[in-house]
Amino acid sequence: MPRYFFNTRIDDELIVDPEGEDLRNPDHAWEVARQMILEVVKSEGTQRALLDAVIEVTDGEGEVVLEFPFTEALLDIPDKSATRH
Repeated sequence: MPRYFFNTRIDDELIVDPEGEDLRNPDHAWEVARQMILEVVKSEGTQRALLDAVIEVTDGEGEVVLEFPFTEALLDIPDKSATRH
């Protein structure tokens, strides 16, 4: 399985993921990045810096596979107050 690294960019600062994670494919990396963002926002709140942050997912060669803005993950949160039938 390929290894993906989840680096966080906040303004000009890059927080590097030194370990990465072995995942099936880029779609699985997208799911992991989204979950990471939701967990960070849950624990840290919606600070302005976080709303501008992006997770840059790279492969083992350091190539950017995808960029996931924190705001994009927040737009897709299911409404728990909605009634399900």
